[in-house]
Amino acid sequence: MALLQDMAHAKINLFLHVTGRRDDGYHLLDSLAVFAGAGDHVTLSATTPDDEDSLTVQGPFSEGLEADSNNLILKAARSLRHEMGTTGRTLPATALRLEKHLPVASGIGGGSADAACALRLLTRYWHLPADMATRAAPTLGADVPVCLVQKATRMEGIGDILTPAPSLPEMGILLVNPGVSVSTPSIFRRLAATGGITVRPSLSFPEAGWPTLDALIAFLRTTENDLQPHAIAQEPVIATVLEQLAALPDVRFSRMSGSGATCFALFDSAEKAAEAARHLARQDAARDWWHWAGPVLP
Repeated sequence: MALLQDMAHAKINLFLHVTGRRDDGYHLLDSLAVFAGAGDHVTLSATTPDDEDSLTVQGPFSEGLEADSNNLILKAARSLRHEMGTTGRTLPATALRLEKHLPVASGIGGGSADAACALRLLTRYWHLPADMATRAAPTLGADVPVCLVQKATRMEGIGDILTPAPSLPEMGILLVNPGVSVSTPSIFRRLAATGGITVRPSLSFPEAGWPTLDALIAFLRTTENDLQPHAIAQEPVIATVLEQLAALPDVRFSRMSGSGATCFALFDSAEKAAEAARHLARQDAARDWWHWAGPVLP
């Protein structure tokens, strides 16, 4: 029986600028990340004291995912145990279950969101200080810190510098993935091969936020996703997705998220996003694509 459960919400990069590269090879980013109602489900159950932490994976996108020591959820558990290692306190083993509803390697933070979700559950179950999860998150991946927060956030550095985003308007979002997995390292390698770091003036967010969707979109049109052309070069179907999104009724803005291949479209409301999703589902090109429509989380 599950003791605790939580949802690992999809993370969407409304823009993503690559601002530099460190000597160790890690790229520096600037991005506005928001979260949608779509997500994976993680549950935690207690096991006997002699057991090790375990993981089972199920759900529509579970195929090919291994519940082994390389899974980010179990890495999250090990990371917290490492943080506790010097205290002498024994942490009881747990059984974790992942229901995978988000496409894998799709640019919306699925694996990172799962790891962050595990950190939240484990810190609650083990009664650990919240800052322990905050310290562990960056060791698991660049997107894990923002997925730990699950609120609209400006991400900078290598994903470790987080600033709460100013106020956002209510809006609907449609997420579409054409069924291709995109390796984030491969996209960054393509970027590096082209020397593709664009020098830009420092980007300023309005202190009072964006009172309307029009204001937010005007801001987004001054930005880019620097990884989008490289992802399209690797997976041309992404361009087809973007063309389909741009042609939807009542669409206000569309772009690729993260390193792809998931793309998003913004609408005035969740209802209009859902209506557009139904329209998209009737198109031959989109028949086998995964999609989700609903609100952007406040």
